[in-house]
Amino acid sequence: MVCDREGRVLMQRRTGTNWAGVAFPGGHVEPGESFVESVIREVREETGYTIHAPTLCGVKQFPTDDGARYVIFLYRADRFSGSLCSSAEGEVFWVKRDEMGRYPLAADMLEILPVFDDCSKSEFYYYQDRGQWKYKVL
Repeated sequence: MVCDREGRVLMQRRTGTNWAGVAFPGGHVEPGESFVESVIREVREETGYTIHAPTLCGVKQFPTDDGARYVIFLYRADRFSGSLCSSAEGEVFWVKRDEMGRYPLAADMLEILPVFDDCSKSEFYYYQDRGQWKYKVL
């Protein structure tokens, strides 16, 4: 999550079908890259901004079809430089934090916010209970 002093968050209207909708910019880790280096690179590639001193807030994780776990590291940054610029990944734009719900958000965008906001919360995870997908924020 990239946020500014005006109470806005940087959002991306994702163009792909994987996790479709409006979401925070992000991506994957390249070989030989640290998690911090990857979040800085991904935000720069997708938004034009270079974030400074991103803070790890927690993780999102869920089981995959083969029984493994998929883990997403959730970072927050409020210091950045550069010029806002959309990419092939999707249009990027600022949204007032309290207006996020007005957009067609990607799955669980609002539900995951406590991990960014509450230092006593560090994990968002999905699990199945009697064939139903559920989640917990811990």
